[in-house]
Amino acid sequence: MLSPLAQFALLLHLLGLLTAMHAVVHTRTPQGALAWTLGLVLLPYFTLVPYLYLGSSRFHGYLRSYSARPVRPAPAAGETNPVCQRYAAITAMLGRDFRGQHRLRLLIDGPAAFDAMFEAIAGAQHSLLVQFFVIHDDALGRRLQQALLQRAAAGVTVCVLYDGIGSHDLPPQYVNTLRAGGVAIHPFATHRWRNRLQLNFRNHRKIVVVDGSCAFVGGLNVGDEYMGLKLPLAPWRDTQLELRGPALADLQQLFADDWQWITGRQPPLPPPAACAGDASVLVVASGPADPRETASLFFTAAIHAARERLWLSTPYFVPDPSVLAALQLAVLRGVDVRVLIPSRPDHRTVFLASTLHAHHALRAGIRMFRYQPGFLHQKALLIDHDSAAIGSMNLDSRSFRLNFEVDALVVDRAFAAEVAAMLETDFSHSLAVDEREYLGAPYLRRVAMHVARLFDPLL
Repeated sequence: MLSPLAQFALLLHLLGLLTAMHAVVHTRTPQGALAWTLGLVLLPYFTLVPYLYLGSSRFHGYLRSYSARPVRPAPAAGETNPVCQRYAAITAMLGRDFRGQHRLRLLIDGPAAFDAMFEAIAGAQHSLLVQFFVIHDDALGRRLQQALLQRAAAGVTVCVLYDGIGSHDLPPQYVNTLRAGGVAIHPFATHRWRNRLQLNFRNHRKIVVVDGSCAFVGGLNVGDEYMGLKLPLAPWRDTQLELRGPALADLQQLFADDWQWITGRQPPLPPPAACAGDASVLVVASGPADPRETASLFFTAAIHAARERLWLSTPYFVPDPSVLAALQLAVLRGVDVRVLIPSRPDHRTVFLASTLHAHHALRAGIRMFRYQPGFLHQKALLIDHDSAAIGSMNLDSRSFRLNFEVDALVVDRAFAAEVAAMLETDFSHSLAVDEREYLGAPYLRRVAMHVARLFDPLL
């Protein structure tokens, strides 16, 4: 007769075996499936609980919950730039076309971006849709709180979403004050239905839409650090995009999808105001509920479209094999490929893995640069002399397949020239990475880089 302890150990091994079968079927990569299977079969005492929280690669229920949503007529796309045809694979993947006739404004760093957003919020007359990954209860967070309360008091319908994990330290009093003032505010809770045990999924989108007349997307969250007020990461380097035109309908619908997932209701969706701009815009939305890895495919297709230059700015450089291969092929066909990354870490494990990936990229001919003045958080992509993207997507596995993200891909020579000038300034404040960064590092630090790389699927 087995002792109770032996019976418990046997039960754990049986559970580990059953769970390993699930991992074999559902884990995204063979390497991940092998790692989980070995751990669950041999060491179920340590791996069963982590698998419950980290093992899922798909966000369940999100798409099905919208299959019955009312279909709204799309606004006229307007005349688009012929260059948009280069991105036909991306539009086919998204099932959404470029829209023409947009006016854009590039907003560089926190003060410029938040001044523009607060000015737009103060002018709202009918509806405000606000979504951030992080909202802090600090000076900037309280400024946002007061701005939203003022518009709600004026009769504006105000809907706010924040990520429940990204804003984990947001005190209940902050939220309760907004609700008492008439603001509808909810966390984007990923712990629902079959996802209730998962910790991996995040809603990383940053969207503000005012009256259907103007919208903002980019990398900035709501916190004093994004204004460059917190050491050791200050000054904080980031970028936001203000846009006006028919693509606001896509941003509003994206917010509405997230809002209905949480509340079961639709927010107000006024038709976008007419605009006489020249830029063509494609809203690129991605997330773990997608049937394919949209963000990774977006970057891969965009890189393949480059013929002259491909400049990329990202705080986390953890490319998957397809994106890295696309960058290498771009170099081989003579494209000027440059990648700008931080010189200061905000997440040390990611920074170590990024350093190793930067070394491998450098050996493949990709020019790598580290931004020196402060922490680099901007997500910007420049393609040739006519296209650019600004949004929330990082170049890492988390953005590729675990986060809900949004970018705006713009085809317009004037806007691309603005992005190019911005990045040229950034590169002038950067130092080129060379092989000594890795080869000259102490041995144990190099080992730590390789260990950190083992966690690429979670970074």
